[in-house]
Amino acid sequence: MFEKIERVPGDAILGLIEAFKKDTNPQKVDLGVGVYRDAKGNTPVMRAVKEAEALLLNNETTKTYIGSHGAAQYGAVVLPMVLGQDSPVLEAGRASVTQSPGGTGALRLAADFVATQLPGKGIWVSDPTWPNHHGIFTAAGIELHKYPYVDADNRLDFDGMLEALKQIPQGDVVVLHACCHNPTGFDLNHQQWQQVLEVIQQRDLLPLVDFAYQGFAEGLDEDAYAVRLLAENLDNVLITSSCSKNFGIYNERTGALIVVAKNSEEMENVRSQIAIVARENYSNPPAHGGSIVAEILNSAELAAVWREELTEMRDRINTLRRDFVEALKPYGLDQKYAHIAEQRGMFSYTGLTPEQVDRLRDEYGIYMVRSGRANVAGFSQENLPYLAKAVAAVND
Repeated sequence: MFEKIERVPGDAILGLIEAFKKDTNPQKVDLGVGVYRDAKGNTPVMRAVKEAEALLLNNETTKTYIGSHGAAQYGAVVLPMVLGQDSPVLEAGRASVTQSPGGTGALRLAADFVATQLPGKGIWVSDPTWPNHHGIFTAAGIELHKYPYVDADNRLDFDGMLEALKQIPQGDVVVLHACCHNPTGFDLNHQQWQQVLEVIQQRDLLPLVDFAYQGFAEGLDEDAYAVRLLAENLDNVLITSSCSKNFGIYNERTGALIVVAKNSEEMENVRSQIAIVARENYSNPPAHGGSIVAEILNSAELAAVWREELTEMRDRINTLRRDFVEALKPYGLDQKYAHIAEQRGMFSYTGLTPEQVDRLRDEYGIYMVRSGRANVAGFSQENLPYLAKAVAAVND
C-alpha cells in the first residue's frame, strides 16, 4: 500500500539544525532556528513562567477538556493585550477569541474558516513571507497570490506593495504582519499603515493580521498599533496572535484566533462557525500554555516581572542589531548593511546572496537560511567580531 509513496525533501531549517550539530568548527554560529536565545545561546524559561507554573502545580484541580474555544480566562487576558484595555471594539462586543495550538494553529483556523465560509476568495501574502503561510493556505484549498514587499536592493518596497493592494479583487483576503515582519524584519510606519487601511476600505478587503511577535519590536502597546487601527476602523478583521514567543513557551503551543465582526450579533454567528472549524481540526486546544499566560497576566506582580523580562529580550535584540552594523564599520560595510539596525524583531533579511550564505556555512560554520534570513537572537557580543569578519570575507 505504501510502496508508491515518494520521499520529499525535509524542512530547510530543520536540515540546518542537523548540519549545525555535526559541524566540528568550535566557532560555529547558528542563525537559522527561529527561537529567542540569550547571551549564552540558550532559550531560557522566563522567571515569570516558572513562578506561574509553580502556582498552577499547587492549585490545579482538573485536567478536563477546556472546550473548542479554549479557556475563558485565557481569552479574557489575550483580548485586551492585543486590542487594548480600553478598546471600543471590546466594549461593543465585536471581538471573539478562540484559543489555538500556537499562532500556526490560529492561522489554520483562519484558513479553514475562509475556505468554508468565504468560498472563492483568494488570499494574498507578502513576497517574501513566512514560508509556512504558503503551506497552510494552500492546504486549506485557498488560491494563493503574492504582493511585493522587498525590492531588488533589499529594502522595503512600500510603493510596490500599495499599488499591488489596489489591484487585489474586491473581498479577497490580505495577510499582513503587524510587526517584526518574518522573514525580513522590515515594518511599516504609522503613516504607511494609514495608507494600507485606506486601500483596504476602498477595495473592501479582509485583513488577516499575523501578530506573532507582540512586544519584540517597540513594546506591547506600540507593536499593536496596526492591529488596533484596523480593528477600530473596519467591520471585519481576522487576527492570529501568539504567546509562544513573548512568553517563551514555544513547546506549549499557545496562540489565539481573534475575529472582529461588524456587531455583536455577527460576531456570535462567526464564533459558532469557528467552534466547528476547531472541533473538526483538533477538537480542543492544549491547556497548559494558556493557563500560564492567564496566571501571569492576572497577577500584577507576575505581569510586571514578565514585562521586564520581555523588555530585556527586546532591548538585547535591538542592541545586537546596532552593534553588528558597528562591527562592520572597519570593513567599510556599515552602510551596505545599515538596514539591519533599522529592522525589528528576531529576523533580518540581511541581503546576503545564497552563494554568500553557502560560503559562510562551508568556510566559517555560520548557518542561516539561503535566502539570507538570519535570526538576530543568534548574535552575541562574543561572536559579533567573528561574524563581521566572515561577512566581510564573503563580500570580497
